[in-house]
Amino acid sequence: MKNKLLVTILLLAPLISWANVVFDEFPKNINPDEKYVFYNHGKVLEGNIEKPVNPSKPHWGVYDFPGVKESLSDPDYHLIAYHRPKNTNPFEYAKKLNNDINKLIKAGVLPQNITIIGFSRGGEITIYSATELKNKNISYIILAACSNEIQRNKKYKLYGHVYSVIEKSDEVGSCDGIKNNSGDNIRSYDELLIDTGQSHGVFFRPNPEWVKPVKDWIKRNN
Repeated sequence: MKNKLLVTILLLAPLISWANVVFDEFPKNINPDEKYVFYNHGKVLEGNIEKPVNPSKPHWGVYDFPGVKESLSDPDYHLIAYHRPKNTNPFEYAKKLNNDINKLIKAGVLPQNITIIGFSRGGEITIYSATELKNKNISYIILAACSNEIQRNKKYKLYGHVYSVIEKSDEVGSCDGIKNNSGDNIRSYDELLIDTGQSHGVFFRPNPEWVKPVKDWIKRNN
């Protein structure tokens, strides 16, 4: 009986989904029938510290990278969350991100099953990525990243399905400007304003005010 059970497990092993596992590097095995979500973190996290504090903005609190990754993980999709090196060039990193997205698509993953999340500097990278990739079937989630500088530059555009989350007490505001720059490249656009009083730091931690709407949106759009 035990031998039969072992054989059954071995036969089923290739079919077992690894969704809900957080990848810190590109997955070695791609299932073309499943969904993939990238999370691009903020600049203060660049380097080798898992829970840093921004020295110029200590009131924002600790950036809980492990907690954010855990909260964003879900059985419905694979979460890929790289930890970028210190002083990463955001434009070069956007090229790496696009290379990884294209590898997923080449492996058979449908673009509509790919979502890119970016917070702060990670959100800027996400915008650079979208500008170059020009894929209207991918979904993008921008967390407090639409700076005035980016919105004034008409070359930056978003594509596909876009969800923006901003905090009322944060100096980084709405993505409406880049939405207007993007025209019909954007197939759908929603923006959520949360009000926690935590400024930019609200996205440093897995606060349900932004995590739950983000996960709900991913599931609706994939």
